Amino acid sequence: MSEFLTIGEPIGLFASQDADQSLADATHFEKYLAGAEVNVSVGVSRLGHSTEYVTRLGEDPVGEFIGKQLNLNHIATDYVETTPDYWTALQLKQRVTKGDPGIFYYRKNSAAAHFQKAVLDHIDFDGIKLVHLSGIFPGISDTVLDAFKHLISLIHQHPTIRTTFDPNLRPQLWSSKEKMVSTINELSSQANIILPGVNEGEILMGSRDPEKIADYYLNRGEQTDTVIVKVGSKGAYVKTKGGHSTMVSGYHVDHVVDTVGAGDGFAVGVITGLLEGLSNEEAAKRGNAIGSLAVQAPGDNDGYPTQEALAAYQSESIGN
Repeated sequence: MSEFLTIGEPIGLFASQDADQSLADATHFEKYLAGAEVNVSVGVSRLGHSTEYVTRLGEDPVGEFIGKQLNLNHIATDYVETTPDYWTALQLKQRVTKGDPGIFYYRKNSAAAHFQKAVLDHIDFDGIKLVHLSGIFPGISDTVLDAFKHLISLIHQHPTIRTTFDPNLRPQLWSSKEKMVSTINELSSQANIILPGVNEGEILMGSRDPEKIADYYLNRGEQTDTVIVKVGSKGAYVKTKGGHSTMVSGYHVDHVVDTVGAGDGFAVGVITGLLEGLSNEEAAKRGNAIGSLAVQAPGDNDGYPTQEALAAYQSESIGN
């Protein structure tokens, strides 16, 4: 029985080791576990919380690698199905010394894209305190979108379960920008806590202003009571339906290694903070800390800390 659950598509990530070389020219790669929702699962588990992951893998070497990584990270796999009919998703990631790395996906028609919603009816929700949802998974196929909506309907049958939603925009997965925007705004309105970034706010509702983004989502759905807007290195803006708002400062980082995984690290901090009874502000502060740790490591989730490492980092960073 786990206290945290999420659903998504895990990916076999092949990260270039050749700095500032295009993916076409790079020749040295290292293999990692990746995927936004699985990144969050790794981080939540690493901080000592029981974690359940729902997905579908291909019966291939990458799928086998992912299964082993889930086990190594103490992530429960009761609802991880495998199929011989479709492959597990792959991703190539560029190594850069400045800015965001180039990314290329091999995920169309993947095993997870053929996820069947019937498995969701077998989930034991007893003991689950929080479910994390992302805008990536419903974008990989109409079949998955249908399953995603079914999961939300099941969660709503358990009013004690809280839900977080990270828009996690991936335009390349959607047939059009219009469908992406309308679908993600519709799905996000079903969550208790929404975690957009200012860049996402500009695309989804036309503003980069944290307060306007928060107000937009607080006014959209009855379920939503809290919006925490990621404002990059400046930190995060927190606002609740009751009108309380605050800006939570970020952490200074001298050298950024890889920006991928920072947003998922932020979600890890918020989720585990809430599971441990922290206030929204304290949870956002933890999210800022883990996000800043994530950008200092090469893999998507390699920089996520244990409780001891997190406490030491936050203690050392007082005043940032």
